Amino acid sequence: MERGSFRGWVRSLSVQISSALILLFLLASGAVGLTVYELELRKHDYVILNLAGQLRSITRNITNETLHYQRHGEKSSMMNSVDAEYFHSSIKRQLDLYTKIVTSLRNRLLEPELTGRSDPLYCSWDEASLKQLDMTADAWQQFRGGLEGVFAQPEATIEQAVIYLQQNEKPLIDISTQLSQRLQEMMEGKLSLVILFNQVMLVAALIVVSVLLTLLYYSFSRPLRMTVAGFERVSQGDFGHQIEVGSENELGRMAGTFNALSGRLNSIFRLTDRINQATSVDESLRFVFEEFNVLIPLDWVGMMVLSPDGQHFELQRLYTDGETTLCEGDTFQATGSLLAKAMGSKEPLHIPVLAETSAANPSAEFADRLDRDGRQSALFYPLSTEGSWGAVIAFAYSEPDAYNADHLELLSNIAAQISHSFEKNLVISAITGLARLAENRDPETGDHLVRMALYSAKVAEELGSEGPYQSEISADYVRDLHRFAPMHDIGKVGIEDGILLKPGRLDAEERTEMERHPVIGGEVLRGCEAQMCAVGHSMFKIGIEIAEGHHERFDGQGYPNGVAGETIPLSARIVAVADVFDALTSRRPYKDAWSVERALSVIDEESGQHFDPEVVKALHRAMPKVMAIYDELKHV
Repeated sequence: MERGSFRGWVRSLSVQISSALILLFLLASGAVGLTVYELELRKHDYVILNLAGQLRSITRNITNETLHYQRHGEKSSMMNSVDAEYFHSSIKRQLDLYTKIVTSLRNRLLEPELTGRSDPLYCSWDEASLKQLDMTADAWQQFRGGLEGVFAQPEATIEQAVIYLQQNEKPLIDISTQLSQRLQEMMEGKLSLVILFNQVMLVAALIVVSVLLTLLYYSFSRPLRMTVAGFERVSQGDFGHQIEVGSENELGRMAGTFNALSGRLNSIFRLTDRINQATSVDESLRFVFEEFNVLIPLDWVGMMVLSPDGQHFELQRLYTDGETTLCEGDTFQATGSLLAKAMGSKEPLHIPVLAETSAANPSAEFADRLDRDGRQSALFYPLSTEGSWGAVIAFAYSEPDAYNADHLELLSNIAAQISHSFEKNLVISAITGLARLAENRDPETGDHLVRMALYSAKVAEELGSEGPYQSEISADYVRDLHRFAPMHDIGKVGIEDGILLKPGRLDAEERTEMERHPVIGGEVLRGCEAQMCAVGHSMFKIGIEIAEGHHERFDGQGYPNGVAGETIPLSARIVAVADVFDALTSRRPYKDAWSVERALSVIDEESGQHFDPEVVKALHRAMPKVMAIYDELKHV
């Protein structure tokens, strides 16, 4: 097993807990085994104590028998042969029994040696106990020999035997008592050792339990609570929340995975939000580059758009934080190309090594250019194959084999958001360009479209914070209003130059033709809306409202439909005020710029007639922000 894998195995929470449980099991088993063992020892000890007690009883019996004969024996000086024989037999039985008990004790004490056991609970006292037993046996052997000598004399009397017994009584009692005391000390020593063993096992069990509880807290309970709390925060919208990775076990790896998931979710949602807020393809591409950097390897990104005839791809936009030899506007053959293959498969195309791919495929012109540009691997991600256009986003990195299955899956998961944003912004860019074309054909000059769009957004923000239209205004509404306000006069592209550019006043017929431009603008944007609906999106509703309704009057005297009051879309009423304010405060070939005060005075006079009074109030509340825009972009 490699060192790294071994360390990972040791740090595994399951291994640690299993080891602790096994250790607890072993300790519990040891405690049970020791208890059983202790009971067995106690039986053994009780037998030894009983034998020692019998030795003392024999000593007392001999002493009592001696006293008996001393008090009730014959008074003659010569021992009666029958009494002497009985007395001798009695003493001999006691001595034989004593010898038998001593032998039994010796066998008991030598039991570990005889059975081959070396348990400390058995053997710690054997030597001292056997020595004491031997001393006792020797003393009794001497006593027995001396007594036998008395009985062997021809003229022995009971009195002589009694005198001998009385002379040796105390040493016999003392030696028996010493043996009993020694055996008692032996039992107490064994009991103390058993108690010590139990205490050690109890302390060891407490230590193991404490370590296990600490391990469970720091390696399981605490990380688990932190992870659950992290999931709760993410579920409440705190994407990107990170939790502490305190260990390398399973929960540590889970925390690391959670952090990676949370970071990815945060990046994806931030990317989606930023792309949806983008007002141009350039912004969308830049946001993709900035946000995707934390998700996939990336140092170059570009948008390849298929030409209407399907013959070539054009590099319309690119973004990189380094040097590049590719330029916006570069074109590449579409037929047989890898870009066409990606678009045809509707799936991301992974190119692990650009040099190998371009060498093996003569049609891989774009891959070859990326290779010569210093990139070594790439991902071609098709945005759309619906409708009359198609586009591919190319992600490239300066190292080979930079992309893997996880990166492909990530792109697939967020495909809808990216495609929708780029489709929307490509269309918006085209329509905005068309609106600027109409603006350039008009005598109006300067940054009129920029200013009036910003004015419209600031007025909308005020309406959303105060007044009767609060429920209709949201952040998305303000963003869409700012995005589509510049398209209010897009219909002027359909007005003849003779009328649009006429320096003097228009006659009635020319005025009628000029007043058609809201209708033309509405038709243009409705056509765009129909195309977007064909690919599953709707985005031009506010643009249509603005284009068709920005010349309607609150009193119903406007054009093209003569609607009045709140029948006019709110977006059109807001743009009407912002458009007139900017027109009055800007210089034109036929007039000088009015002062802000004069312009506001005229708008106030038209409140309730030309303009919605609530929108006019919102303009006044928004004037500090409006003036900041005016001072920066004014055209006087």
